[in-house]
Amino acid sequence: MKVREMSFRYALSVCTQSILLLVFIIRPIYAADPVRMGCGVMTFDTVPGWGLDAEGHSQIGPTHGNVVVDRQGQIYTSSNLGVFVFTPDGKIVKRYVGKDYTSIHDMKMRNEGGQDFIYGARNKAGEGIKFEAATGAITLRFGIPSKQECGLEIEKWAPTAITVGPDHDIYLADGYASNRIFRFSKEGKYRSHFGTKGNGLKEFNTAHGMTLDDRYDPPRLLICDRNHKPKGRLVHYDLDGRYIEEVITGLGMPTSVAILGDYVAVPDLHGRIVILDKSNTIIAVLGSNTDPKTRGNFKVPHEHWKEGIFSGTHGSCWDASGNLYVQDWNSSGRIMKLVRVFHDQTEM
Repeated sequence: MKVREMSFRYALSVCTQSILLLVFIIRPIYAADPVRMGCGVMTFDTVPGWGLDAEGHSQIGPTHGNVVVDRQGQIYTSSNLGVFVFTPDGKIVKRYVGKDYTSIHDMKMRNEGGQDFIYGARNKAGEGIKFEAATGAITLRFGIPSKQECGLEIEKWAPTAITVGPDHDIYLADGYASNRIFRFSKEGKYRSHFGTKGNGLKEFNTAHGMTLDDRYDPPRLLICDRNHKPKGRLVHYDLDGRYIEEVITGLGMPTSVAILGDYVAVPDLHGRIVILDKSNTIIAVLGSNTDPKTRGNFKVPHEHWKEGIFSGTHGSCWDASGNLYVQDWNSSGRIMKLVRVFHDQTEM
């Protein structure tokens, strides 16, 4: 009996060790503990491995774009390859790839007549587009306005940001070229433009991001002036292109803006997200990267990613629950989910 008992214990021990070894071997390479970041009502937990495949690899190609969310809670992110659609738990359910969808630098989601549409700014293709979120069918393209239309000789056009006004006019920022912002009708016909390149109060030094700021009545344009000296800023303009105010300065290199209620998420290319409240006061900073070798660096390889640390935050979007989806400017293609831990009672 004793021999049998010892044999059983030995076999059980070997079996247990084998199971533990197997678990270790097949454990996904992205496995990590969630990282808590932020403070107060803007406290978030990361979701390790969100958006990666079963082997822990990125599926979307190099990222230099933005993120939007549709009415069903599906997440759309743009990369150099196209647009990839995720479920809230990080599974790809759809993709729009090919020459019509490459290098969409900025996107905005709008519901029109009960249907979701995505507006996109394509910097390399030099155009603005609109397409059906559900099918990818492109319904509108608009490009460089002629000299007869706008009075300008435009040799290079590299749109970086897009948004849509309450009257359906479309605003397209030429942030990688002239730094003018062009206004088009809902049919894509040129209407007007404003701005010029420079470092003055009413000039843009890389008008990189833009959204409709509906925290105000009437709504206004909130624009990321990424390279404005000394350290980046946000500015307000009215919908006719008249300067209103400098909202906040010293943001590093603000790349885009996303609004949820009274709050604004501002990705900074140096590897952090700044959260502002209704008074445009900083109330939280997420994922601050203090490593000069990796912050603002497109070439950080996947194996050097660190949970809870961004390298080049470029785009973000809120979902209806107040969670944030964040895209890094990254050669391997990085998108992350941050789950909101606490909420303001006014949001409930």
